[in-house]
Amino acid sequence: MPENKKTFDALVVGGGIAGQEAALSLANMDYKVLLVEKELSIGGKMIQLSKVFPTLDCAACITTPKMSETARHPNIQLLLNTDIMEITKNNGLFNVNLTIQPTYVNPDLCTGCQLCEWACPVVIVDKYNNNMVGQKAISIAFSLANPKVAAIDMNHCIHCKKCEKVCEPKAIDYEMQPKNINIETKTVIIATGFNLFKGENKPQYGFKKFPNVIDAMQMDRLIAPTRPYNAVLRPSDGKVPDKIAYVLCTGSRDSSLENAIGCGAECSNNPICSQICCMYSIKQAQLLMGALPLADITIYYMDIRAFGKGYEEFFQQSKGMGVNFIKGKVAKINQKDDNSGDLILRYEDVTTGALKEANHDLVVLSVGVLPNNGITKVFTDEKLELDNQGFIKSIDELVSPSLTSIDGVFVAGTAAGPKDIPDSILSAGSAASEAASYINSTL
Repeated sequence: MPENKKTFDALVVGGGIAGQEAALSLANMDYKVLLVEKELSIGGKMIQLSKVFPTLDCAACITTPKMSETARHPNIQLLLNTDIMEITKNNGLFNVNLTIQPTYVNPDLCTGCQLCEWACPVVIVDKYNNNMVGQKAISIAFSLANPKVAAIDMNHCIHCKKCEKVCEPKAIDYEMQPKNINIETKTVIIATGFNLFKGENKPQYGFKKFPNVIDAMQMDRLIAPTRPYNAVLRPSDGKVPDKIAYVLCTGSRDSSLENAIGCGAECSNNPICSQICCMYSIKQAQLLMGALPLADITIYYMDIRAFGKGYEEFFQQSKGMGVNFIKGKVAKINQKDDNSGDLILRYEDVTTGALKEANHDLVVLSVGVLPNNGITKVFTDEKLELDNQGFIKSIDELVSPSLTSIDGVFVAGTAAGPKDIPDSILSAGSAASEAASYINSTL
């Protein structure tokens, strides 16, 4: 990025599947696009997934070509590990202040050889694998990262400089500092995605208290092709689980959350359906039936909402494969006192009204979708409005769903509300089309 202020046709905030689709759509129309991502790689949450429903296509096989196309497109410039500090509007242009955070590795010199990782003695948790395994204090974000460049976590670095000694291209730079830059853009597309509900905000389910209670994203990593282990193992003892339970609507359609421990306003009394939990749980159940053919898999649900193309057939297929569905409201999960690590799940059987208990050796919380709306704080002269659930408000949801309360700012993907992957991609195309029309109208 040159030191003088640079002007773009569009700024896309977020490098997930929606952000990439919006950026590519505009770039293919010959608009100059700046894509800003706060993480070390583009890819978003989709690159962490095993497969997609209902086709069970490989998520990485879909995402990695798009990541490569985005990174290499001549009309797209990427800024990674970058925070947006402020956006103001002046004379029809958006002035954007950005801070590029230091990685302490020169990306122009790093070859991605990973010799620095092998030399580093410090092990930290691997966020890509949802803290289930470790990684080094200097590492590449994940195996499919784009760009494939190492970065140092200075919060854990002990400055032993072993990485510097093995780095042949001399890419390590301990003196690297944050860099503040300013750009102008004609339009902005918000594609910041969503947050997942934190299981610990339902303390009665024992997440982080009982090691064999995990969330759905952790399970997706366990069954992904790039999984951390060679098999599906439960955390407490490395045992292959025999009886697996899914608890649907964890953090969704729940009026009790306002009293949950540490649950802020973003998830208090969350009344909405997250749309994806039923189907990703069924997807995981089918994949587990293939990986663990002798395992018993039970899904506790309030309602199965199979709303998309092929979703009802996918649901019926899973029942035919032997997945057990129980219409029940789970009240509490406890761990047995026999040091087995197994769990006792207490629930109300909705069909009979009876209170029952069931034993499982692994429980998966099908956590819901929450808004990721921190980007609203950077708009200082005009307010970017939110809807009643905290997502970015679409002011014309039926006709032009990507329009926001600020003229020239558009929203794509799950930043506007819960969506599955096809709907997120359609939403991104809509945002790109609206942004192109806006740019042309201002010429």
